[in-house]
Amino acid sequence: MSERPASQQGVDPGPERPGPVEIRRLSYPDLPQVTAIERRVFPTPWSLAMFVLELSKQSGICLAAVSGERLLGYLICSRYDTVWHVMNVAVDAGQQRRGLASALLGELYQQVGDPHARFTLEVRPSNHVAIHLYERDGFRAAGMRRRYYQDNGEDALVMWRTPATLEGSFDDVPNPRPV
Repeated sequence: MSERPASQQGVDPGPERPGPVEIRRLSYPDLPQVTAIERRVFPTPWSLAMFVLELSKQSGICLAAVSGERLLGYLICSRYDTVWHVMNVAVDAGQQRRGLASALLGELYQQVGDPHARFTLEVRPSNHVAIHLYERDGFRAAGMRRRYYQDNGEDALVMWRTPATLEGSFDDVPNPRPV
């Protein structure tokens, strides 16, 4: 994992706070802004304790998109054996659709630094914007987790990004099922 922050070119910080956007490691002092964004963008937000736990994991990658002192978005990814699990990607409501989530994912891939890495995530089937973002990045739907989301019992779409999905197949995806 890279120790230096990576600046992302071409990311529009939006009308609320002009200035360059930097992608850097998420840190404990960021957590008040993280939890505020989390409450604004998710119906069932993570607790502060969940973020503290993820930041404490040595094998994970936690990233922040910032402009000046303002946190605009974040990404939490944990490694489980040979698979990277993208657990949380969030961009503040006023900053969405400006390339920040793509920049966070791009920095994640760069920090993992393995072209053969396998990534997985869950997403609400009703979240068409996120699904489109993930598909653009090579993720493919490979199954469902029934009644995954506690707030409304919605299923979760399980998506994978692997060398095979990038080539159009599911050959290296464990137990793919029709969606």
